[in-house]
Amino acid sequence: MTELAAAKLESFLPIPENGDQYSMEFIESRGAIKLREDAGRVQVGVSDASDPRVFSVIAKYHRKPVEFFLIDKFELAAYLGNRLSEPSDPPEKDGRAGADERVLLDKLANDAPIVNLVNSVCIDAIRAGASDIHIEAGDESARVRYRIDGVLKTVRRIERERFPAVASRVKIMANLNILERRLPQDGRITVDLGGEHIDLRVSAVPVAGGESIVMRILGRKSNLLSLEELGFADDQLRVLRRLFRIQHGLILVSGPTGSGKTTTLNAIIREIVDDDVKVVTIEDPVEFVIDGVNQIQTNDQIALGFDTILRRVLRQDPNVIMIGEIRDGATAELAVRAAMTGHLVLSTLHTNDAVSVIPRLADMGVERYLIASVLRGAIAQRLVRRLCPACGGKILEAGGQADVCAACSGTGYRGRTVVAEVFESNGELEEAILRGDRETELQDLLARSGMLTMSEDGLRKAADGVTAISELRREIGLGEGTD
Repeated sequence: MTELAAAKLESFLPIPENGDQYSMEFIESRGAIKLREDAGRVQVGVSDASDPRVFSVIAKYHRKPVEFFLIDKFELAAYLGNRLSEPSDPPEKDGRAGADERVLLDKLANDAPIVNLVNSVCIDAIRAGASDIHIEAGDESARVRYRIDGVLKTVRRIERERFPAVASRVKIMANLNILERRLPQDGRITVDLGGEHIDLRVSAVPVAGGESIVMRILGRKSNLLSLEELGFADDQLRVLRRLFRIQHGLILVSGPTGSGKTTTLNAIIREIVDDDVKVVTIEDPVEFVIDGVNQIQTNDQIALGFDTILRRVLRQDPNVIMIGEIRDGATAELAVRAAMTGHLVLSTLHTNDAVSVIPRLADMGVERYLIASVLRGAIAQRLVRRLCPACGGKILEAGGQADVCAACSGTGYRGRTVVAEVFESNGELEEAILRGDRETELQDLLARSGMLTMSEDGLRKAADGVTAISELRREIGLGEGTD
């Protein structure tokens, strides 16, 4: 058979449904769907062109010429979940609990419409570039939200009666207990999307009226960005590269959850890794697999926390150690000790700005003379949405009334960029730490040494047309009077 032309399902909308479409069983088993039919011909999409029986069966079924197109199997799966998944009648419950309830939930969760629905939710999220999927029970319906470029958006609603089956399906995929709805559970799903392995970290938490299920999308190759691609300015890049080329000491990245700290650390690690350098990371979880790096995942269920693993890692003769997060005094003490004994240690802290890492370490019990001795520098960052380069964000100025931009789907934004402040320690800062100077005094000292704050870096990017002032207000609390 001749090579098929590739086609997008969306170019054939509306696609025939119900009695005008093939049966669900045929579509799922053969990977073929009727795209369009008129008096003269039928157009059919197939996701696998290697099976000649599919073409033969379909050609014999229709009494008119058939034109075949090659469609993406993941796009087909997403479409099935979006359009053809109608709720099936659940079996009657007899009131018995335990094993009977598990059988019921298993049957519902493995029902084809539910499988297609969950698959489509995951595939659509990955294709949309979402970082998280939220499926939340409600009084009248459950809602599905995607976090895209840091902003949550409701993408669909699910009938309340179907939520238990959807939740059970996700739990089955994540190898969780489908009967447990009183305690939080954590799991992981690995999917293969077009040859790319993608991990979904699953969290199920009981809430009023049901459960909240969140799936964080990890391990995407497209998320492996360089420091330049992340958006650091040239002057910041020069400081960063001086910092991570030193032989030993402590470098910290600070910011709230979701500010891109791990992505920045991974970009740094990829620049450091070399044949003559042993790099070990301790992560929760391992979000990106990096060639040439020994990556270890924590496991609190068997008492493998950051501090426990770090003690063992120090016996592995590493040059560079990356600790996913310094959460407590024990880990902070070990990190400082490692930095003092010839290792370059990279880690993260939850602080609002770069200078706050100093009092934060002191609050964890690290002596100030140790902080002054090992701290080489720090980065504080946030992620703000980048104005769409195709439309320049003009759709925002038009109040959403302009023609919808194909690149950003009419949002005015496409992707995100980092807004950061970076400092490099020096003798003056070390003396100030030893004196116990207050945070405001340390901030003034760094400003005199040339460090730009996040606000100043953000305003610089806004002036260059990279982001908008409204984004700076949302993410870093830039004053409402700023224009």
